[in-house]
Amino acid sequence: MKHLLFFCGHAGTGKTTLAKQLFAPLMRAIGQPFCLLDKDTLYGAYSAAAIGALTGDPHDRDSPLFIEHFRDPEYRSLLDTAAENLALGVNVVVVAPLTREVRSGRLFDHAWLGIGDDVAIRVVWVHVEENVARERIVARGDPNDAYKLAHWEEYRQRRFVPDEALARTLVMFDNTAPSDDARDALLARLIQTRRP
Repeated sequence: MKHLLFFCGHAGTGKTTLAKQLFAPLMRAIGQPFCLLDKDTLYGAYSAAAIGALTGDPHDRDSPLFIEHFRDPEYRSLLDTAAENLALGVNVVVVAPLTREVRSGRLFDHAWLGIGDDVAIRVVWVHVEENVARERIVARGDPNDAYKLAHWEEYRQRRFVPDEALARTLVMFDNTAPSDDARDALLARLIQTRRP
């Protein structure tokens, strides 16, 4: 059984930090190699150069232009890279918002992902309250957040909270101030081999 673990959620929820905290414990618990695929690491520099060439602003990562022309190709390439690693026998942790894909349930569709039925999928929805997320975004001072902060009312319309039915398909994780016990419980859920 191979493992594909998604850490998804809105900006400022701490997806990357949480995934990195659990990375070594995951490998120890499962006893197999993993790779970490973070969308911003893989595509951040390229997308900044491309959008910068079009708009003059390399940090324009939330505008309608970016979302219409860059979002889906970034995500498709990210998921194709995950599928390629899984085909080679390497478990994968993916870090990316993937909000549309979470809402549609596509992250559980093996055929759409291009992966075999021997892959166990877990989707962690990392969440905090909107005000906490905004405070974290401001505090981290990442230039890529400038558009988001300048157009917060527009951005917040894209934020959503999974409803009860959707939440049952996800591994919900409140990352406001998680305890070690909460992270250990999350790890235990992630290493189960049954599908959700």
